[in-house]
Amino acid sequence: MGLVSSLHTINSIFPIFPSRAMINQTSPYFAEAKINQVPPPPTHHPVPKFAYLISGSRGDLDKLWRTLFALYHPWNYYVVHLDLESPLEERLELALRVEQHPLLAEVGNVYVNNKSNMVTYRGPTMVANTLHACSILLKRHKDWDWFINLSASDYPLVTQDDLLDTFSDLKRELNFVEHTSRLGWKAAQRAMPLIIDPGLYQTTKSDVFWVTPKRNLPTAFKLFTAYKLSAKDFVSELVVVLRVRPTVVNHDMHYISWDYPPKQHPHTLSVNDTARMIASGAAFARKFKQDTPVLDRIDRELLGRENGSFTPGGWCAGEPLCSRLGNPTKLRPGRGAERLRRLIGKLVLSAKIRRQQCS
Repeated sequence: MGLVSSLHTINSIFPIFPSRAMINQTSPYFAEAKINQVPPPPTHHPVPKFAYLISGSRGDLDKLWRTLFALYHPWNYYVVHLDLESPLEERLELALRVEQHPLLAEVGNVYVNNKSNMVTYRGPTMVANTLHACSILLKRHKDWDWFINLSASDYPLVTQDDLLDTFSDLKRELNFVEHTSRLGWKAAQRAMPLIIDPGLYQTTKSDVFWVTPKRNLPTAFKLFTAYKLSAKDFVSELVVVLRVRPTVVNHDMHYISWDYPPKQHPHTLSVNDTARMIASGAAFARKFKQDTPVLDRIDRELLGRENGSFTPGGWCAGEPLCSRLGNPTKLRPGRGAERLRRLIGKLVLSAKIRRQQCS
């Protein structure tokens, strides 16, 4: 699910969202003017903005809510989505919580996707759901810099102040997407089978299924690494193949542990994985169960989060802390920023890593 994609890249791949400059489209010379138009250099606020999608399914309401609070910062934007498998009561409860929370209502930067999608894990409906969230965000705001795709089973390992401070020094067109062309056994078992996603035509959730016969290996899929065509892989293929290839950093800012041999889902993280998570320097980790003790430890030792409140940052004001909005661009990075800077420094500044991006 991990993906940190630049708005610059999304707009270059999907040029379907008009910029503010494209207002008069009735002129007969509009098309020619659009071709000849040289866009002005973008202006950026010193502190970047992140746009998040946090998705969940049946039974994920409380888990998604906790992840949202751990990730929340008034400078960012958030789309939260419970899919159609979730009972209507859970979806209505999510919307009600956002609407009735005093700070969320005041800031107004959390958007509930009320048009819930049927999302099949590993299927193309995951792609559609991701693009739907991008559409919601772009229609409301165009001043964010990176899109981050998470699920209710993800959790941050750094504060948003850590993340914002670290990314303030980066070029805004960089994309953090893990990819590879070394398929090995995956070519026959993952790239050649044809699958059908029932979420495209059913209102109840079921798994993808195989159809026969198998196809020859499509050369366009040689960069896919997931089990099926997931949202991450779809965007991965686009950003690596197109002209934005030089902007791709081969890491998705996630710590994920796999069982051996690998199973369909990642290893479920526990307290025993804490040291490895911290040592990775990653900004996020997955997969977590709901209210597992390791999340309490992350809250206590890495985020400074207490009693189910927001992760504290420079923006926090009021009593109790973070109950009122202070200065949203005031950052107080901590040790998480140091870990993240070390990781990104290795990825972005190393010429060796750069040469190996598309190997």
